Amino acid sequence: MTKLFVDKTIEINAPVSKVWDVLTISELNRQWAVEFSSGGPEFHLESTWELGSPVYWKGQDGTVIVEGNVTAAQRNKLLRFTVFDVRMAERPKVTEQDGITFQLDEVEGKTTLHILQGDFSAMADGQIYRDASAEIWDKVLPKVKRMAEEN
Repeated sequence: MTKLFVDKTIEINAPVSKVWDVLTISELNRQWAVEFSSGGPEFHLESTWELGSPVYWKGQDGTVIVEGNVTAAQRNKLLRFTVFDVRMAERPKVTEQDGITFQLDEVEGKTTLHILQGDFSAMADGQIYRDASAEIWDKVLPKVKRMAEEN
């Protein structure tokens, strides 16, 4: 079966440390994570972002909506974590590449942020979920860019 990933890149006129903060600090990521709520409860990400640590997408009331674990972490360079909707009864098998990956690269004060999310092919209706996620990232990435450039 063909793997299904969301694969997007954006250039940000800010140092990599600012982009990293927008991605990982709960008070900041709640401003872009809201795009994933699709009209449902707003949420943010919480984690220490250390290898193996849990990642929780929490609603305003503290309810865990999505959970996962950090599978790769190199500050200001690479962050990968799994994502599982806690409402789904069955968790698909995941490989080391699965989940959400942020790759950051800074050249002359500008940061390239590359995101990879998937593999959606392990899910029923994976193409539908992949396409919906791609649309969300099209809203999230400009927000991340704006936040990093303004802060």
